[in-house]
Amino acid sequence: MQRCLLGSLAAVALAAVAGGACIPDVEPNVFVVPRCEQVAPTCGPEASESCCAAGEVKGGQFNRVDSRVPDAVYPATVADFHLDRFEVTVGRFRQFLEGYPATRPAAGAGAHPLIEGSGWDPAWDSRLPAGQDELRAELQCDANFRTWTDEPTGNEEAPINCVSWYVAFAFCAWDEGRLPTEAEWSYAAVGGNQHFVYPWGGDAPSDALAVYGCPTEQTVCPVPPVGSKSPAGDGEWKQADLAGSLFEWVLDYHAELDLIARCINCAQLSDGGFGREARGGAFSHDEGTLSPTYRLGEPPENANSFYGIRCARDE
Repeated sequence: MQRCLLGSLAAVALAAVAGGACIPDVEPNVFVVPRCEQVAPTCGPEASESCCAAGEVKGGQFNRVDSRVPDAVYPATVADFHLDRFEVTVGRFRQFLEGYPATRPAAGAGAHPLIEGSGWDPAWDSRLPAGQDELRAELQCDANFRTWTDEPTGNEEAPINCVSWYVAFAFCAWDEGRLPTEAEWSYAAVGGNQHFVYPWGGDAPSDALAVYGCPTEQTVCPVPPVGSKSPAGDGEWKQADLAGSLFEWVLDYHAELDLIARCINCAQLSDGGFGREARGGAFSHDEGTLSPTYRLGEPPENANSFYGIRCARDE
């Protein structure tokens, strides 16, 4: 069942960090998210951008299923929103962990302002690690491919992995954001109603555009820093690594898309037994997962080395 609350709601005001703790990105329509203390501006291809930048995505209507067929039968409309330029880095996640468990979300936190019932459910509290030691242990999910280090040792710009859906939701809520809906994520990944085949356009995937295809059964491939394929691999609104790097958790449960009902600021909030949705492919997966239409359901408690976080925000 798709649950939506249609109509106009008050915009959420986002304040910039006081005192210049973060260096804003100079791109137009890009701002720096609030929880940026102690995060150095060392992300992007030149290692000089704020790791906490978020860009505005202008809303509109698009087709959710086949980006090459705009008139297919799965239309969706999304409102304007902001989406982080980079996947959440180890350095950004470190502050969340250092404050944990006080950084766990309150009831209703992390909600989409246009979708009723989309905030944190206190029944999920038991699905989060009980304390810092348990969270650190979860982040050690894979000895070869984990990105977390207990001390800052040169991996701060890598995307945090080994996070469950619950931890991803909790981080975004703490970061004064939320998980994007599947429709929002897809919209950003296909350039809205331009319906790109890949976030960067129509060119076939290559090592210059995305991080993917590591033969993990044969070798250890370090997960590169976020934005390592920028700007060539960026999407329409300057988001990096929408294809490859890590699968990104979204708000929705994995379910069949409704053939009839129009999706207007919607999310799939009913559990159909197929887990939560994750999108975008990963360093450890093949080219076929890089398509913005590739959909993957996974039990939300799973914390694997190929899952990461990208937060959305509202104006």
